[in-house]
Amino acid sequence: MEQQPIQVIGGGLAGTEAAWQIAQAGVPVILWEMRPKRFSPAHHTEHLAELVCSNSFGAMASDRAAGLLHEELRRLGSIIISKADEHAVPAGGALAVDRGEFGKDLTETLLSHPLIEFRRGEVKEIPEGIVVLASGPLTGPDLAEDLRRFTGMEYLSFFDAASPIIVGDSINRDIAFMASRYDKGEAAYLNCPMNKEQYLLFREELCKAEQIELKDFERETAKFFEACLPIEELAHRGEDTMRYGPLKPVGLSDSRTGERPYAVIQLRQEDKAGQLWNMVGFQTNMRWGEQKRIFQMIPGLENAEFVRLGVMHRNTFLNAPQLMHPTLQFKERPNILAAGQLIGTEGYTAASAGGWLAGTNAARLALGKEAVSLPNTTMMGALFDFISSASPKHFQPMPPNFGIIPVFGEKIKNKQEKYGKYRDRSFADLENWRQNQLLAVSC
Repeated sequence: MEQQPIQVIGGGLAGTEAAWQIAQAGVPVILWEMRPKRFSPAHHTEHLAELVCSNSFGAMASDRAAGLLHEELRRLGSIIISKADEHAVPAGGALAVDRGEFGKDLTETLLSHPLIEFRRGEVKEIPEGIVVLASGPLTGPDLAEDLRRFTGMEYLSFFDAASPIIVGDSINRDIAFMASRYDKGEAAYLNCPMNKEQYLLFREELCKAEQIELKDFERETAKFFEACLPIEELAHRGEDTMRYGPLKPVGLSDSRTGERPYAVIQLRQEDKAGQLWNMVGFQTNMRWGEQKRIFQMIPGLENAEFVRLGVMHRNTFLNAPQLMHPTLQFKERPNILAAGQLIGTEGYTAASAGGWLAGTNAARLALGKEAVSLPNTTMMGALFDFISSASPKHFQPMPPNFGIIPVFGEKIKNKQEKYGKYRDRSFADLENWRQNQLLAVSC
């Protein structure tokens, strides 16, 4: 009997990873992506796994939460992390990629897989059979309505925003200087220094800036996600809020003067050639004219040429604790799985991890096997355990972090030592889990 293909809805990071894992397990898969027939407010290309907010997957060190998740995915054969490693660009201690080449390579790789059928078009209702929903936080209205009917619940929502991107040749290198914080790793950030007078004037203009008007229903129902606040929102929160956030000068000194600025705007390389630079932490909802005017007040950016200005969009997500198992199956219909920001995980690497687990379990269901969950002592396992067991009343998107991992019986005061022990335990438990899975297959 011919095996029915699994349908994966959405060609973002989660959907791309899920489709790859299904195909690698020997199961046919149909991968749906609505672009270019319909674009979301945040997407600009037709490529799979387009990175829309930043080109950074976060810290690389495995004793950091994001870095631990990277390494777990490497050990599990993630296509997303593999391609991220191939297309990495200098970013100090972070894993950042040339997003154009990254998306292009992933698209070509998946299209060449004999078990992956790629269909461009909008899916308006949940298909029959085994399905992975990875339609993201900007799910089309028809599918969102069908999902609402299926779950019997309204979406939750928050606002997310993307930073501007600047042409490298337009940055004044006589003012901006290359450095990484505390001189860690290669000097991979361009730093635009501010003195106190410049900073206070800049903050004043941010506080007065004209904003894009939100619709009534958006004002009533959505919140900012605290890890991705618009820069003008930070400015409103206090005189020094930005200096303790994205503009903090700690660990950054201009080697030409030996001095530490009062505040620093960091630019991170977007592409391998260094022609495009992202304004780190400068998500914004200001009108485009205001963005140009205010951001060109930054020393070094007086003549900045913007390839993309900041945008802000409403992200929606499900109340996963009420709806889902840690296997990423829906409680009411276990043949439907979901991953990515749709289920309330936050960040590129978390979306990839969700795609890995949802794809792996979808393939297992097609092959007549039970779905699996990962040990909650791993970052992946802890994240999916959290989103399936948190308080539904106060559920908000969760990025990878050590606060969701079970603590040790002994109290470890040194943070670096504690996180190192978390990492070591994670790797050991993940390897034991993998060996047990292989043993179960061979029996």
